Amino acid sequence: MAHKLVIVESPAKARTIGGYLGQGYVVESSIGHIRDLPQSAADTPAKIKDKPWGRLAVDVDNGFEPFYVVPRDKKSHISKLKTLLKDADELYLATDEDREGEAIAWHLLDELKPKNIPVRRMVFHEITKPAILAAAENPRELDMDLVEAQEARRILDRLYGYEVSPVLWKKVMSGLSAGRVQSVATRLVVDREKERMAFKAASYWDLEGSFDAGSGADVRMFPAKVYSVDELRVARGSDFTDAGVLKDSAAGKVVHLDRPRAEALASALADTRFDVRSVEAKPYRRSPYAPFRTTTLQQEASRKLGMSASVTMSVAQRLYENGFITYMRTDSTTLSGGAVEAARSQVRELYGAEYLPDAPRTYASKVKNAQEAHEAIRPAGETFRTPGQTGLTGEQFRLYELIWMRTVASQMKDATGQSVTIRLGGAAATGEDVVFSATGRVITFHGFLKAYVEGTDDGKRSDDSETRLPQLAEGAAVTAASVTADGHETKPPARYTEATLIKELEDREIGRPSTYASIIGTILNRGYVYKKGTALVPAWLAFSVIRLLEEHFPRQISYEFTAVMEDVLDEIAGGRADRNSELAKFYFGTGDVEGLKTLVDELGDIDARDNATFPIGGADSGIQLRVGRYGPYLETVSKDGEDDDGNATGKRANVPDDLPPDELTLAKAEELFKNPAGEEIELGSHPDTGLQVVAKNGRFGPYVTELLPDDAKKGTKPRTGSLFKSMSLDTISLEDAVKLLSLPRVVGADPESGDDITAQNGRYGPYLKKGTDSRSLASEDQLFTITLDEALKIYAQPKQRGRAAAAPPLKELGNDPVSGQPVVVKSGRFGEYVTDGEYNATLRKDDSVEAITLERAAELLAERRERGPAKKGAKKTAKKATAKKATAKKSTAKKSAAKTTAKKAAKKSTAKTSAAKKS
Repeated sequence: MAHKLVIVESPAKARTIGGYLGQGYVVESSIGHIRDLPQSAADTPAKIKDKPWGRLAVDVDNGFEPFYVVPRDKKSHISKLKTLLKDADELYLATDEDREGEAIAWHLLDELKPKNIPVRRMVFHEITKPAILAAAENPRELDMDLVEAQEARRILDRLYGYEVSPVLWKKVMSGLSAGRVQSVATRLVVDREKERMAFKAASYWDLEGSFDAGSGADVRMFPAKVYSVDELRVARGSDFTDAGVLKDSAAGKVVHLDRPRAEALASALADTRFDVRSVEAKPYRRSPYAPFRTTTLQQEASRKLGMSASVTMSVAQRLYENGFITYMRTDSTTLSGGAVEAARSQVRELYGAEYLPDAPRTYASKVKNAQEAHEAIRPAGETFRTPGQTGLTGEQFRLYELIWMRTVASQMKDATGQSVTIRLGGAAATGEDVVFSATGRVITFHGFLKAYVEGTDDGKRSDDSETRLPQLAEGAAVTAASVTADGHETKPPARYTEATLIKELEDREIGRPSTYASIIGTILNRGYVYKKGTALVPAWLAFSVIRLLEEHFPRQISYEFTAVMEDVLDEIAGGRADRNSELAKFYFGTGDVEGLKTLVDELGDIDARDNATFPIGGADSGIQLRVGRYGPYLETVSKDGEDDDGNATGKRANVPDDLPPDELTLAKAEELFKNPAGEEIELGSHPDTGLQVVAKNGRFGPYVTELLPDDAKKGTKPRTGSLFKSMSLDTISLEDAVKLLSLPRVVGADPESGDDITAQNGRYGPYLKKGTDSRSLASEDQLFTITLDEALKIYAQPKQRGRAAAAPPLKELGNDPVSGQPVVVKSGRFGEYVTDGEYNATLRKDDSVEAITLERAAELLAERRERGPAKKGAKKTAKKATAKKATAKKSTAKKSAAKTTAKKAAKKSTAKTSAAKKS
């Protein structure tokens, strides 16, 4: 029976759209790409293997013609589509309206080769019934300029990857890959780490005062910081260079307070009378944020929901395919007329007419050459569903809520208020004129902030934060309740997070927003970058790769050139540039500019050892890091065969995988040489057993152990003991080791049960054990000193069943931006931690209870949340549950099989022969 065949990319999309179109339409998915360049030698057809360009699968000498193939796992699906096409009277290619989608549509057309039936290009930006029906009624022609631009990008990436990657295999490490944009993204992370390594902290001090405006003031006590001393502004962090010295622009204009002077000044101000020198009030106004586009959604989901870029795009894809949001790969901040009215309607209903501006707001895209005619990312439909009306749960609910709030807020009034700066001056007992400054902000009308507040990076002040100051007139007297000296150190540039790296790539116009998630995923999966919390840290391997690329492929790795290539692709997409000419410039070069092929062919000698060697602590330190086949390691070097400590040249020590490059200082390197993992420190013979006792640094920390003789019985385990927290490998003695090996220690026998009570050191600290009954000890030293009477007193106390009574929180921080629950700092068995009641996250060594902020706590919780719930041991189930499970097993197996089939079919495909293209 004749029908209209509609082809989309995904099965989920096909199901939803099929329900909207109804009878007369058959909707099938292509399951992603159906053709691609060969991915391996096994995929490369025999007829091109012997060609000079066979490895590339791109005929570089004849118009850069690509040779596409259909992967084996897609051939049966192509046959299915061809069968459906035989009975069709029209073909609708309904892939996404971007370059990638346009290319998929072209590949389908070229592979299916429909005869004697019309072919339509069907496009839509949301999967709702009105949008789908309108798209079916208003098809367009295939845009070959977009196809050419996508093909140019694919060929560019192929040439770069297939020509440069083999250089890395030979000179750095086998199995590595180079990518036109991924290598530049890696360089950004490496360059930031180099800045941190070169950074030198500067110390500076200021004064903090708590001032009393008097009993009649509306706000009595308020804080202020020192602003100037004798009319010279007090230096702050921004006045110092990364080298730790004052900037030239600050010389002679600021006063740099050190600790002695700051403390002396604080003492000299103890009895000072202050008066208000000036009160400056300014109106505060903040306009709404533009609706989401791809990159801003990824950044906000990272900040507020703790989602990685790849997770954000995956969740957004599901929301789009199920008709909840518009297309999620877009550079546009534009809303359709219907969407604007839907947002304004919800503002009126949910917040009141006073929050609705007189005219709709419009937003111009700030993205250069914003491609495709998409809308911003918004809730789908002509009327918006509130998050509670969607029935969504989990990640999909939270991401939809974020998109909904941002869209509604974009059509609300500005937030308004007042900012006030008060300057307070007084004379110190030592004669200096000292001025303090207090800054406040009051929001009188929250406007759009009532619906949505954008997240911030690096602890910046949020748009809705307020600080109230007393209403003071110039000349009014105030007293200082306290003045204290406060020390600071400048901080190195913050490492990139996924959110800030995406912003940096976009600001530099490198790559396309739709590719950022896969770029970050690639550099993480390749081992060039790893995460420490949410920060992106480069591995030493990335340093070696980037060094080689900067020295031998400087143009291809430059930020500016990579950005220019995006302009070139945009020109091809607009029909203003020729694909073949641009590819020829890139590959063969032009004029004085060498192309990629020339650089690879004339590469010359590369000293692989030198490329993988980095001095630690300067070239004269005698210690260098090497990037080896099995990871980074340290080695000592010197001209006379020995280093300064008498160590033989070439002594080696492994570098821990999780040690960031900027923390590998000369002192840290020397520490690793002293206590390398696996190396034994001989302490002497055990006085009782005569066995050799050694100390080691192991995977779980330092410990001592006995070395068993060669003739020891099979299965005999040596005694071991972890070092106490107060001990170190540098100072451990044989006497200490013998005491540690004596554990567990028998304290005595319980007079009632006769069971021995032993003192033991375990994974969770020191404890007593009597049979199966254990009790915690307060300190490790008690293991050797506790008496039987003291142990019996501990056991005489009733044992608390279940969890211990909750200790009061050490600090309250506010509500978590993801869960909305109060976040508090608590003390636990493993140290201090933050919790929102659902997830717990231990504080890191650089965190402290005093300094922890809500933003840092939210970051720790987001990292913990991303790892998912803690694994629990299997529980025994009742027969009823078992039976129920068995009943459900068949349907589960069916779903599983379908899911597996879909997964296999979702791999990358192939496309287009030159003859087909010419025809």
